[in-house]
Amino acid sequence: MREITTGVYRHFKGKMYYVVCIATHTETNEQMVVYQALYGSHEYFVRPYAMFASEVDREKYPHADQVYRFERMA
Repeated sequence: MREITTGVYRHFKGKMYYVVCIATHTETNEQMVVYQALYGSHEYFVRPYAMFASEVDREKYPHADQVYRFERMA
C-alpha cells in the first residue's frame, strides 16, 4: 500500500487538501487519514487510510486525470 504522509494532496476531482496526520480508530484499530480542505471553510475530514491511498475507480470515472484518488503535491 502507498505511504501517505503529512503534506498537500490533490483529490482527483481537483480540490486541494492538507493531510494533518494518520490516526487509529479506537474500536477497530483501522488506520485513518485526518485531512483539511484548503478551500472554503477549511473543514476537517477523516477517511480510511486504504480508501485515501486507493486508485481512482476507472469504471466510475474513466476520464480522471490522476491514477490515485489523492496525489501528493508538496
